[in-house]
Amino acid sequence: MDWQTSEDTVPSAFITEANRRALLGTPPTSGAWREGDPPGDRRFQAVGSITLESGQTLPHARLAYETWGELNEQRDNAVLVMHALTGDSHVVGRPGIGHATAGWWGGIVGPGLAVDTDRWFVIAPNMLGGCQGSTGPSSVSPDGAEWGSRFPYLTIRDQVAAQVVLADALGIKRFAAVIGGSMGGMHALEWAVEHPHRVERLAVLAAPAVSSADQIALNSVQIEAIRMDPLFRDGDYYDEPEGPFRGLALARRMALLNYRSPSELNERFERSWQGILDPLGHGGRFAVESYLDFHGNKFTRRFDAGSYITLVEAMNSHDVTRGRGSLAEALGRVTARSLVLGIDSDRLFPLEQQQVIAAHLPQSIHGDEAIVISSPFGHDAFLIEDELVGPPLARLLAS
Repeated sequence: MDWQTSEDTVPSAFITEANRRALLGTPPTSGAWREGDPPGDRRFQAVGSITLESGQTLPHARLAYETWGELNEQRDNAVLVMHALTGDSHVVGRPGIGHATAGWWGGIVGPGLAVDTDRWFVIAPNMLGGCQGSTGPSSVSPDGAEWGSRFPYLTIRDQVAAQVVLADALGIKRFAAVIGGSMGGMHALEWAVEHPHRVERLAVLAAPAVSSADQIALNSVQIEAIRMDPLFRDGDYYDEPEGPFRGLALARRMALLNYRSPSELNERFERSWQGILDPLGHGGRFAVESYLDFHGNKFTRRFDAGSYITLVEAMNSHDVTRGRGSLAEALGRVTARSLVLGIDSDRLFPLEQQQVIAAHLPQSIHGDEAIVISSPFGHDAFLIEDELVGPPLARLLAS
């Protein structure tokens, strides 16, 4: 079914009536994976109590994760892959029981691919605060009720701290590579700066060293769209018959405009109508409106509003220089052989942000300028353009 394909991983397309009918009806209160749901390919690791940057403690936390390949006897072939904001641990695999969508990087990770699972042992956690098996707002707290509005503020560093505990539990002292795109790229960079001795290779795709005021502003209106939904109930909606699906769908529509490029939307949809009704005052809609509406609606069936706010706020926290001096000083701590990749049409994390990172990393495999891929797909190109993204990653892993 089309709704089981993540919109992040495919080019924009017209929405058919069959597509639309597949999503008729009210979405669930939350699209989160909940305790008692089929685990699918997930594994779970308790990470104990996490002391957060805010000074709060998150007790009894756990991470859901998936793996591919085999860990060798030396335990030196592990590759950590981090997902973007609305991704999860399901990097590879079909949709089905336990997994609402297909793997988000199936053209990059797998036997014989850029991240070759015949050689590498790939680990992908669902980040702390997420909604696909890791502890987040939809999880049950120690008192037996969902965390909801009580869930603490998380930073990127807090989420990496939980991943460090996961690595320790798996007996991995040093990763052969840490790879991430978008929000996952923030995690990858934080790993290499805070734990340089544990990262042999680093790949940062379409991510910044610091979340800018512009990006925080874009995030703030998405958060407000959710909070203004009366069904949000200040974050305590999990026992209600309906959740804040309208606010979450609107936030997703806003986000999609940042993930895709103007040229893709203009060339794909032009001024086409959806159906036969004239949108100029006669009850019809433009095709691009239906595209955004469909994908916003679809998103509410696989994500949680509370997690969305938690993760977006964590993105806002991202700043590798906080407490570490200048950007040159912070990135100078990195000892990993590194790859930085940007996209020429990215309007969420523009190319100059990757160029700044590349200029300050001491062991880049491509010099002091980022690798640039040209794509009409905007920010999401790192999830779509396998033939452009794969070769640089393979080169890094062969270095």
